[in-house]
Amino acid sequence: MKQDPQEDFHGKRVVFRRKGEVGIEDFGLSQPEDHEVLIKTVSTLISTGTETAFLMALPNTPSRFPQYPGYSNAGVIIEVGAKVSTFREGDRVVSRENHASHVIASEDELMMIPDGLSFDEATFFALGSIALQGTRKAYIELGESVVVLGQGLVGQLALQLAKLSGGMPVIGVDLFNYRLDLSSKNGADYVLNPLEVDLEKEISKVTGGKGASVVIEATGNPEVIPIAFKLVGEYGRVIILGSPRGTSKVNFYPQIHKKAIRIIGAHESTRPMYESYHGWWTQRDDSLLVLRLISSGRLIAKDLITAKMGFQEAQDAYAKLVKEKNSVLGIVLDWNIS
Repeated sequence: MKQDPQEDFHGKRVVFRRKGEVGIEDFGLSQPEDHEVLIKTVSTLISTGTETAFLMALPNTPSRFPQYPGYSNAGVIIEVGAKVSTFREGDRVVSRENHASHVIASEDELMMIPDGLSFDEATFFALGSIALQGTRKAYIELGESVVVLGQGLVGQLALQLAKLSGGMPVIGVDLFNYRLDLSSKNGADYVLNPLEVDLEKEISKVTGGKGASVVIEATGNPEVIPIAFKLVGEYGRVIILGSPRGTSKVNFYPQIHKKAIRIIGAHESTRPMYESYHGWWTQRDDSLLVLRLISSGRLIAKDLITAKMGFQEAQDAYAKLVKEKNSVLGIVLDWNIS
């Protein structure tokens, strides 16, 4: 789709106009520069925790509007810049661009979608890489017990990746049984709802009284972090994967100091995190690996999609994610609807 060099192309995109208000607006796009491509979006995945936190202006978010959310874009290249050498028109690609009908992206940030993998599943490359860098930082050894607190999208992916890394048993914890049912379906050895069981007692039971070797905190709720310290065993590791939206109150002596545990921050921006035999693991490495894992069936993404909604329904989509956590997990926005 060639455009007049003097004429901007107008697309549509999601905007957070103000706290709690989501809209769709028109915007202009020029032709791609030499090393850029123009992509027609097919699907984008809402990053439930981060995007709803930004929308509701929770602590540790910018709280400035308007905002243009999204970083899980899958689409088709419809135009390439003059010096693009690695992609061509018609290629199916993912990028960390926004929720928009069309995006311009540098060829350096693009990744090809594996043959046979749907656009919807491919949108999980970004959240999958976030979960993966968190599990990498845990240094999980074969046979170590792993508890994942929170079974939202990132927690679900982290649980599967912990199991692929050798965690055993792998235990999913959440307040909503709908999420726990998905966790069981996708490989959790145990699932626990703190509203129904004594969490510390149950974790002690399934770990032979030792406590968990690794606890991955994936809720972003600051009140849950002290719980992670109680569940982890001596010399264990607590991975702060969810971005805390507030402050936590912790008694360091009994919960951390006396047990000699390690606390590891796992924000995705802290890359590379360690050196492997082939060099540093980068965001791109992990994103490509996630695409391969999903394509091969080793990492399950499709079960995490509760609904697919037209982009015009973005306000309703975010409202569902905020208000219906007991029945809604992942929402993909469909950009093929005119």
